[in-house]
Amino acid sequence: MPNSISLNQAYPVVTESDKLYARATGLVPAYTQTLAKGPGQFVKGVAPKYVKRGNGSHVWDVDGNEYIDYLMAIGPLVLGYCYDKVDAAIKAQLADGITFSQMHPLEVEVAELIREVVPNADMVRYSKTGCDVTTAAVRLARAYTGREKVLCCGYHGWHDWYIAVTDRNKGIPKAAQDLTFTFNYNDIQSVIDSIDHETACVILEPMVFELPKDDFLHKLRKVCDEYGALLVFDEMWTGFRMAVGGAQEYFKVDADLACFSKAIANGMPIGVVCGRKEIMQLCEKDVFFFTTFGGEALSLAATKATIEELREKNVPLQLAAQGKKLKDGYNAIARELGIDYTACSGHDVRTIITFDAKAGNPLEMKSLVQQEMIKRGVLWGGFHNMSFSHRDADIAHTLDAYREVLAMLKKAVDEKNVKGYLKGEPVEPVFRKTSNFNMKPKQKASV
Repeated sequence: MPNSISLNQAYPVVTESDKLYARATGLVPAYTQTLAKGPGQFVKGVAPKYVKRGNGSHVWDVDGNEYIDYLMAIGPLVLGYCYDKVDAAIKAQLADGITFSQMHPLEVEVAELIREVVPNADMVRYSKTGCDVTTAAVRLARAYTGREKVLCCGYHGWHDWYIAVTDRNKGIPKAAQDLTFTFNYNDIQSVIDSIDHETACVILEPMVFELPKDDFLHKLRKVCDEYGALLVFDEMWTGFRMAVGGAQEYFKVDADLACFSKAIANGMPIGVVCGRKEIMQLCEKDVFFFTTFGGEALSLAATKATIEELREKNVPLQLAAQGKKLKDGYNAIARELGIDYTACSGHDVRTIITFDAKAGNPLEMKSLVQQEMIKRGVLWGGFHNMSFSHRDADIAHTLDAYREVLAMLKKAVDEKNVKGYLKGEPVEPVFRKTSNFNMKPKQKASV
C-alpha cells in the first residue's frame, strides 16, 4: 500500500519511478528539464523521481505515495496545485482557444493589472520563461545605454550572457564570456570595484535567502545612478511572493526594469519584463523581442486570476505567517536537541535549511534529513517554498517529522556515521550558489 502523510514505518516503494527512469536513460539528457527537479537533487534509491498529480499542498508520485510538497514546482505554485480560481480561468479560456492569429484582449488586461501592482511598470512585455525576460532586460539595457558590460548576482537562466560565468559554459563564445562579471550580495564594495562607465546594467535577485543589510539595495541604486547603469531586478522568487508588487514594493527601492515568472501565474508558463517607458519602448522598433507564444491566452488567463487572488486575499501575508511557523519551529527543535550545526533561515515566505561542515559532510546531512522526511510523507529539498494551500495540519505534521528526523541526525553525527544511515546515494551539488558565485576580479575598461 502506498505511503501516506504520516510518520510511516517504511520507506516509500518507488518501483514505477525507477521504471520511468530506466526508460529515460539515454533518451533524455540529464533525465530532467530542470536541474532542481532532477534525480541528482534527491537520494537515489529512496526518493521518488516522477510526480503524477497534485492538489493543494500535496502531491502523489507515480507509485501512489502522497507527500506534503515544500518545493511547489520549484516556486511557481504560490497558490497551490489545482487552485480552483486559476483552473477555472484556464478552462474558460480553453473553451475559446489557446493561441490566435491576432492579439488577444488579455494581453492588454494583464498588462494593465501588472502596471497597477508593480512599481515603475510603465510598459509590459510577455514571454514564456524567466531566462527569456532577464535576457530581454539585458538587451534593453545595452540598447538604452550603448554599453555592453553586465554585472550580475544570483541565478538568471541558461542564456549565454549569464551562464558564461558558471562551470557549465561550454559552447559560449569567449567574446560573450568576457562581457559578464559577478559581484557579492550585500557587498557594495564588490560592485564599486567592478562597475565602470562601460557597464550597461547591474542585474540581481534582490533577495535570495539573505536579507539586504546596511541599505544594500538603496546603495546599489545610488551606485548605478552615479555610473549611468540600469538597475534590473530579477524577481523570479521575490515577485508576487514577498509582496504583490515584489521587491520594489517590499524594500521600497526602484528598479529600472523588473523581470517576473514563477509565482505570477501559479504554474502556467509566462515571463514578464516591465519597467520605465523610455527603456521599454525600445521594444517597439530598436530591440527585437517578439515570440509566437508571448500572447498565449491560457497563461495570460492564469496570470490575471493569480494576481487578482494574490491581491484580494493578501496572500503574501499568509505565506509569511505559515513559513514563520516552520522556520521558528525547526530552529526551536534544533535548540532543544542541542544541535548547533543546522538552521533554517531566509524570508518567511521562502526559507532554506543549511548544515555546517564542522559537523560533517553537509550534503550527507542534507541527504539523511531528506531521506527521512520523504519516509514521513514530506517532499523535501532543503527549502520551504510556501504556498497559500499549506494548512496548519501540514505545518504540524512537518514539525512532528522534523522532531524525529533531527534526533536521528544528531545520533548519526554523534556517531560520526551520517553516511552509514543513508539508504541510497546522497544528493549532488549544483553550480548555483547564493554568495561568492564565481566572483571575477575587478576589471576596468582600458582608457
